[in-house]
Amino acid sequence: MTPPLDPRQVRRAFGRAAGTYAQHAELQREVEDRLLERLDYYSGKPERMLDLGSGPGRGANVLRKRFPSAQVIAIDIALPMLRNVRTGWRRPIARVCADARALPLADASIDVLYSNLCIQWVDDVPALFDEFRRVLRPGGYVAFSTFGPDTLHELRAAWTNADRAPHVSGFADIARVGDALMAAGFRDPVLDTEHFTLTYADAPALMHELKALGATNADARRTRGLTGKSRYRHALEGYERFRRDGLLPATYEVISAHAWGPEPGQPRRDAGGEIASFPIERLRGSRR
Repeated sequence: MTPPLDPRQVRRAFGRAAGTYAQHAELQREVEDRLLERLDYYSGKPERMLDLGSGPGRGANVLRKRFPSAQVIAIDIALPMLRNVRTGWRRPIARVCADARALPLADASIDVLYSNLCIQWVDDVPALFDEFRRVLRPGGYVAFSTFGPDTLHELRAAWTNADRAPHVSGFADIARVGDALMAAGFRDPVLDTEHFTLTYADAPALMHELKALGATNADARRTRGLTGKSRYRHALEGYERFRRDGLLPATYEVISAHAWGPEPGQPRRDAGGEIASFPIERLRGSRR
């Protein structure tokens, strides 16, 4: 299990970062470009597409240009982020402020569900994928990326030099993500992982960038209040042991995946076996 996350902190942090996110999101754009390539596997003609965790809407606008006949919906938990989305005037992007755990969408209403570096901010991955299954049309397509547990391992280790409180959010690994997809009944999932390393002159530069992105500590068990100068200094000292060639590295583990929505009646899997459900009109029988 991943550590519990505080969705209120996630909303606040990304809301505050709405004005600075774009100028610091180099890694997010690189990951998004690679995720968008996975749409080459989708050959349908979507009526409705969802960009979940849209941020300022870069992905939503790519979807709108690539599939001009489709309605694109941008959903984000932070309202200030949505205000930065360029909606366009022809088939404008619909902006909806909502939590990924309770999407305000009708059952089987989405043809393509796309999400770039969002779902790591939801700690209950199985429940999230159940929600994906609910809103996705049978045979629909889902493509997403998320951070894995190796992300910012240097920063996490540096803070252990100062105290034992969690200072970096924990994320699900690729096995748990894949198992949750299968458990929700998604078909033919393909997952892979990549590691990216960014470098910084010092640890405060990394911490400043994380704050500017909204990617701050959302662990529900985090220590509230200000970090003392002594603990902060010990954390900086702890990070120094990772310095190479005059720079400090920050590792990001990125898990990318795509899968197909289950057909009606395809079972979900849980600890007790498989559970299938069918619409009543599909049931056939005879009396003797």
